[in-house]
Amino acid sequence: MFKPIKKYLSNLGEVSKRIQHRHHLFWNDPNAEWIRNTPMRADDSMEKWQDVPYWQRKLSNKYNAREFAIKHGCKVADLYWRGSDVQQINFETLPLYYVIRPTVGHSSNLVFLMHNGLNLFDDKGYSPEDIRDILRSEVDKNPDLEFLIEEFLENEEGEHAILDDYKLLCFNGVIASCHAIKRFSPSKGEGNFYDEHWNKMETLHLKYPLVDGQKPPKCWDEIISQAKMLSKAYGIFVRIDFYATSKGAVFGEFTPTPGMGRHFSSYGKKLMIRYWDMYCKGLV
Repeated sequence: MFKPIKKYLSNLGEVSKRIQHRHHLFWNDPNAEWIRNTPMRADDSMEKWQDVPYWQRKLSNKYNAREFAIKHGCKVADLYWRGSDVQQINFETLPLYYVIRPTVGHSSNLVFLMHNGLNLFDDKGYSPEDIRDILRSEVDKNPDLEFLIEEFLENEEGEHAILDDYKLLCFNGVIASCHAIKRFSPSKGEGNFYDEHWNKMETLHLKYPLVDGQKPPKCWDEIISQAKMLSKAYGIFVRIDFYATSKGAVFGEFTPTPGMGRHFSSYGKKLMIRYWDMYCKGLV
């Protein structure tokens, strides 16, 4: 009885209002998908990146987000293939380990972490034709959708495994918190919350169980410095995801409306509003 009430209360408040207002401004626009899916390049000028209102929508396309990160000197996973004509994918040229993800989406939907035919995200086997059929079906529903086939990054120990997530809440160059998540699947994991000096914070978010004893990754300072730089370039509140890998900090993605503002704790809501009003006052 009490859990549903607690969940309902956690979804109320100013944070949800602001993020849902942003979602409305970003996506209730007839040009929204055209803006998001306009392909950009790392060597494009900032003027070109910022040539439309709410230009950050371009960065909700994961290919564009990669290019923006490269533009700012961040490492990204190697790109093996990109496109919508999935029949053109030559699986024979791919390494045993690779990742497939869509350019648009959330919650790790349609993400494949492949090891020799096995998807580590759902522990099921897929043939190349199985994968093509799934991807083709999605492109048929959304012709603007593309897929990226990328390097399966090794963790800091040099192993191919589901990587831990470092999700940083950022406000125009200032980091409010990092949620460090040891991930077991797209929807399961455990973690805790830290400031930029790896001091443990109160619980900000109620989605994953808490765990103690986490240690900062070797590339923690790199994650922090790059998140600050990207956040300053982004200009408004955003969650930025990084991975700690054998080649250091690697950029993951931008999330402008995390969870539509739901599941924050009372402390998390207060912290979010304080940082928003202090560092992004008056900004969407």
